[in-house]
Amino acid sequence: MDSSIAMRGLGALALCAIAAGCATVTPVPYSEMASSAYMAPDTSDQSGRVPYRYSTSVDWRTYNKVILEPVVIYRGKDHQFGDMSDKDRATLAAYMQTSFADRLRSRFTLVNVRGPNTLRVRLTLTGAVANTPVLGTLSRFDVAGAVYNGVQAARDGEGTMTGSVIYGVEIFDAPSSRLLSAYVTKQYPNAYDIKASVGALAAATTGIDKGADALIAQLN
Repeated sequence: MDSSIAMRGLGALALCAIAAGCATVTPVPYSEMASSAYMAPDTSDQSGRVPYRYSTSVDWRTYNKVILEPVVIYRGKDHQFGDMSDKDRATLAAYMQTSFADRLRSRFTLVNVRGPNTLRVRLTLTGAVANTPVLGTLSRFDVAGAVYNGVQAARDGEGTMTGSVIYGVEIFDAPSSRLLSAYVTKQYPNAYDIKASVGALAAATTGIDKGADALIAQLN
């Protein structure tokens, strides 16, 4: 095949990817999450990763134990899984349970009983988007796609045809069940993370890891 024809073909591919990449999923304040009534738009978050939040004044250093509840897969009508299969949703929920437990264990003692100096964390998986097979990876190498993804990487935006994960976090004082913090977040890999573009759920699982790191940063 003539190289110029191939380049034009890839250019068209990237433009299609760019168009698809702009049509991203925006989180909503999920109606069936218990803390939704408390959350408000987070105007301090310029990245768009945490569009809704509820917070109180908490000295997190007074807590050294945590109960991590089993991850909940959101079933409300306003979920944002699209046509993702139940199997893939369950796979992401299981991965989230492991990822967050590993991160929390680095800061807290994981326990199963409510007691003094103990937090209780509830994670609700509310939506996810899978990678677009092949095209998502190819768009990183095409000239037009490379430019677009370079801009997105610089602004911490989503890459073309890349998956993502959306979930809610609710943090309680375990003994009193008082809600201390809650937020909805959308997480995705860096626009130039090639590894995260390979495999249907790779971007979503990378997003879960990034979100777990962000939670630990908040609690330190």
